[in-house]
Amino acid sequence: MPSPLIARIAALFLGTAAALGATGAMAALAVGAKAPDFTTRGALAGKTFTLTLSHQLKRGPVVLYFFPKAFTPGCSAEAREFAAHIDDFKKAGATVIGMSADPVDDLVAFSTRECAGKFAVASAGPGIVQGYDVALKMRPGLTDRTSYVIAPSGRIAFVHSEMNYVDHVKSTLAAVKAMTGK
Repeated sequence: MPSPLIARIAALFLGTAAALGATGAMAALAVGAKAPDFTTRGALAGKTFTLTLSHQLKRGPVVLYFFPKAFTPGCSAEAREFAAHIDDFKKAGATVIGMSADPVDDLVAFSTRECAGKFAVASAGPGIVQGYDVALKMRPGLTDRTSYVIAPSGRIAFVHSEMNYVDHVKSTLAAVKAMTGK
């Protein structure tokens, strides 16, 4: 049972996330829902590794952003924007992880070229795609563009689901800063 202070802080943050414009247009996971834990293969700066969400959450909030396909114009632009702001996310205590249904071999090159080696990208298999309800309905085998901010508790704190990549970085960074106060 959380203390009254923790419960008030959580309620305050959840209200702040809603005020920041958390959207659920495509995503089924709502603010407050438990984020499904997973283990998958990822790449960081061209090197593969095993990524487990619960291990990442031990370090602080996680921005888990799903993108449709590596090396497409919007996905590359979004990755470059996350890379450009990675120091801001780190200063706020958050880890950024990009996710797509691409095979990890494609993500190895993407992690170096578009992510500039600054954050991990990982392969979202069918179980992860289903668990986060990010299957792109109009293009089976791809994910939609949904960004989740996941609190260290494993709960969804913020959702931005929009195929246009433009506001994903700005909105998730604002949500992280509101949550951490940094």
